[in-house]
Amino acid sequence: MFHPDKDGVLAVVGASTGRRVVACGVIYVLGMLLIYVALGEPPALPLLLLVLALGIGSLVLAEALRRATLSEIMMTADTISTSDGMVIARIDDIVSVDRGAFAFKPSNGFTLKLKTKQPRGWAPGLWWRFGRYVGVGGAVSAGQSKFMAEQIALQVATRSAK
Repeated sequence: MFHPDKDGVLAVVGASTGRRVVACGVIYVLGMLLIYVALGEPPALPLLLLVLALGIGSLVLAEALRRATLSEIMMTADTISTSDGMVIARIDDIVSVDRGAFAFKPSNGFTLKLKTKQPRGWAPGLWWRFGRYVGVGGAVSAGQSKFMAEQIALQVATRSAK
């Protein structure tokens, strides 16, 4: 089994600078283009309001993505949490890890099935939590997320073998 570092961290998943720039840039550009189209040659009022709302929503989403991808996801022997201290899931609560090609999971990531329902949560580009499912991935490195998924699967298998 892999040994933790001096802080007890077994695995870390984060978004690289390049992935952050591309992901945020695309959504920022989309928002600016929608606002430009709406204000350049204004269509009928209902359509104008819709396109403006979509443009502003895209800019808000891009800013949320930028802020969320500043943190990392860390796995310790007990929890999976963000570098900000928010606990995403407890290792004892994980039933299974799904990282297959046809799994419902974020890009470059994996899905965890939990024993108990948890409150909803979302950090764009990093993770989401809905009911008994947690998705980790998005703008993250595929290698890092694969390593974390394997470490979680190993912890679950070790626990169920006892």
